[in-house]
Amino acid sequence: MAKLYPVILCGGTGTRLWPLSRRLRPKQFLPLVTDRTLLQDTILRIAQLPETEPPIVIGNHEHRFLVAEQLNELGIRPAVQILEPAGRNTAPALAVAALYVHRSDPDGLLLVLPSDHAIADVSAFREAVLAAGRIAERDLLTTFGIQPTEPHTGYGYVELGEPLPGERDSYRIRRFVEKPDAKTAQGYVDSGRFLWNSGMFMLPARLLLKELRTFRTEILAAAEKALDAAARDLDFLRLDAAAFEASPAESIDYAVMEKTSRGAVVRADIGWSDVGSWSALWDIGNKDQAENATRGDVHVQDASGCYIWSDSRLVFALGVKDLVIIETDDAVLVAERSRAQQVKDIVARLDREARSEHVSHTRVYRPWGYYESIDAGERFQVKRIMVKPGEALSLQMHRQRAEHWVVVSGLARVTRDDHVYDVRENESTFIPLGAKHRLENPTDKPLYLIEVQSGAYLGEDDIVRFDDRYNRR
Repeated sequence: MAKLYPVILCGGTGTRLWPLSRRLRPKQFLPLVTDRTLLQDTILRIAQLPETEPPIVIGNHEHRFLVAEQLNELGIRPAVQILEPAGRNTAPALAVAALYVHRSDPDGLLLVLPSDHAIADVSAFREAVLAAGRIAERDLLTTFGIQPTEPHTGYGYVELGEPLPGERDSYRIRRFVEKPDAKTAQGYVDSGRFLWNSGMFMLPARLLLKELRTFRTEILAAAEKALDAAARDLDFLRLDAAAFEASPAESIDYAVMEKTSRGAVVRADIGWSDVGSWSALWDIGNKDQAENATRGDVHVQDASGCYIWSDSRLVFALGVKDLVIIETDDAVLVAERSRAQQVKDIVARLDREARSEHVSHTRVYRPWGYYESIDAGERFQVKRIMVKPGEALSLQMHRQRAEHWVVVSGLARVTRDDHVYDVRENESTFIPLGAKHRLENPTDKPLYLIEVQSGAYLGEDDIVRFDDRYNRR
């Protein structure tokens, strides 16, 4: 079989999984199903496949350090991490990936995997991948189809054509149907001729480029310009913003798969879930005798059919039925499980009201570590900061606030204007308004400190960077 090039799609905001999933740390970077994140589980599923190259990871520039850190935790280095300047759906992203692979291996196969899906049967998944690879080598654009269990209106459907000789549970595609209404979906399920479209594909790079050239030349042209003008940024490949943003925003389903005559599908009985809502997590979760699925410090009494997640404190559910209850340190969601898809409307409302609870958690991750808000009031804010071993914040200045740092544990190396000095456990230092400063951890252990900010304005945009090892602007 030709070489496989896994293409891991890391875009998406996971709005239906609020309040755990947020814009700066969406669902693919969260441990929602196992102790690892969905992205990490995706990467590990492909680790044992034969003839497989290191993954090509495509995602938003805002999440670049999250991706890099989570892959580094697995000891996996990607072939390339491609940064999209803006979301343009899957067709432009896959056009870039196909161009990237085709330039070094015209016969390469793209194994396209969203980073936010769950798959229970990894062995069956790998068998399906091998089957899809054999089918794709027949010059077919191949998708992985899932046997429907209900008339779901949130999925696309694939109608089966004639069986492919020599392969079990493999067919030509008669047609793609995007997200039908409930009555139509029920008819599809009853007919037995339709599978759910999983969003996973096996695509010959050469054939995908040919079909894009036939059906969506604008997307291919924009992708080619964006890749040709891409710039290296540390370990990242940053696509040219103007060229990429000029591309139409379309899914690969709409741009190619609905139009091509070279489509095929393999039925994949792999325990698949797109983890698209809290009810989807209830579906695949471990349940008690009363059909409750829980995570964290959760207790139930006379409750049934609930999905309950505690992130930071005790949650006790008494006498309730078919609810979703999600607790975080700054927001709580309580909803009927049947209305879990509508959580995205809450996120839209928070956005309209210019709130921040849908953007980030109180703990905000940075490439050097994290900070979390402890308290805030008029003209002050208190944060807890962790700096990873060997890392450093940027050399920076604030125009409207001063800062007091108290080291809780570890050792801090502080730059304040022209003075560089160490601050040890139980010691403190003061950074005046307007002082050029940097915080570093020169040790092999995490550094923890408390930061007290005071001033007329305490927003995160009050920062002037002079030097940053992560090339942030």
